[in-house]
Amino acid sequence: MPKLRVLVPFLLTLLLMPALCLASEHPSLPVDLSVIWVVPFVCMLLSIALGPIVVPHFWHHHYGKVALFWGLAFLVPCWLVYGGGLAIFLAADSLLLEYLPFILLLLALFTVAGGIRLKGSLVGTPVVNTVILLIGTVLASWMGTTGAAMLLIRPLLRANQHRRFRVHQVVFFIFLVANIGGSLTPLGDPPLFLGFLKGVSFFWTTVHLLTKTALLAGILLALYFVVDTALYNKEGRPTPPGTTSGQGEKLGIEGGVNFVLLACVVANTLISGAWTGRTFHILGVPMEMQNVVRDLMYIVIAVASWVITDKECRKRNDFTWEPILEVAKLFIGIFMSMIPAIAILRAGEQGALASVVHMVTNADGTHNNAMFFWLTGALSSFLDNAPTYLVFFNTAGGDAQVLMNEGNTLAAISAGAVFMGAITYIGNAPNFMVRSIAMEQGVKMPSFFGYMVWSVGILCPLFAVLTLLFFV
Repeated sequence: MPKLRVLVPFLLTLLLMPALCLASEHPSLPVDLSVIWVVPFVCMLLSIALGPIVVPHFWHHHYGKVALFWGLAFLVPCWLVYGGGLAIFLAADSLLLEYLPFILLLLALFTVAGGIRLKGSLVGTPVVNTVILLIGTVLASWMGTTGAAMLLIRPLLRANQHRRFRVHQVVFFIFLVANIGGSLTPLGDPPLFLGFLKGVSFFWTTVHLLTKTALLAGILLALYFVVDTALYNKEGRPTPPGTTSGQGEKLGIEGGVNFVLLACVVANTLISGAWTGRTFHILGVPMEMQNVVRDLMYIVIAVASWVITDKECRKRNDFTWEPILEVAKLFIGIFMSMIPAIAILRAGEQGALASVVHMVTNADGTHNNAMFFWLTGALSSFLDNAPTYLVFFNTAGGDAQVLMNEGNTLAAISAGAVFMGAITYIGNAPNFMVRSIAMEQGVKMPSFFGYMVWSVGILCPLFAVLTLLFFV
């Protein structure tokens, strides 16, 4: 956590520049922006994919600097070509409206969930592991994919410390708990919360995605059980040392007060969408009071959790700050470098990706729901799924009442944004954090592309089945 102090002077500098704080105009990149501007973002992704493999020692010590470099690789040319005002506004807009809410929510959930320890000698058998994944999948829609993932990833890892094959456990955990499970309510995943703010009823996704989610989760849980059972038998059905002595720790919860704080995180998120405060500008970026209060409350909740939770409880829970630090550093580069990619996508029919936008409309003018599902999902796998959801929501008409009555188009957009976040490590907020925690616990997780071999090989055929059943 001390390393987070590095960000404070920079953020305070942004907040205390009075000349720029009075600006209220919203400059933007030109709608005909060339795709060449996306190169830094592509290089950022390649760095995440290849850095740990090609130059592991350098990457481990300098990945934050690499992320910052690729962020500046967009901002500096932007400054030179379009002016400093636009570059400063775009950086501030991304940091204040996207990165800070993102990382502060993660910080709150990471700190709170890290203070909850499931006590007891839980043994990672195929049945126990499958039950953990099932519970996490159900919880994800009600406490968020990040909250459910941070709550259960450590108990899963601890229960399986004696197992030789563990990668598949984390991969399926990312599929189910960190992504697919969050599809049933606006609490589950950020794009659905944005849809809620745009007028989509709270339980609309519960009704319209329940069958799709249950089918997908059911198949994946069954597949996981088969794979885990086969590997468990191959290992010789091992048991952890000491389980036969009868002196194991009794099952229970330590740090239970954090469940109250977890509820506070969820309530804080919901309340921020239920009221509207005044708007002021920082560096030209419109800051709405309810969002500022929400983000400050995330900090208060995180500090409260840190103060009231027994430090020994966190130590027994193998809690460290490294996973959140890694995410904080890498995602600065990701959020900065993907600015032009989001801008091109938002330009719609006028932008460089006009051909992509046209793909979601049939010749007779009707919506192509299969393409809405796949394009929303494919772009959400690499870009921020929240703005990608909004782009296709608006492309489909942008009227929540109309889209809710049409049903399938909104379901396709919602399912694509949530389900396909599992395709890459950066597709959804908790993916990378789960990977980082697993690696910290000694699991040799696959590389960026190695993980995609798992996700594309397992998930894409299932997504094809969903397309044929529901979106054609």
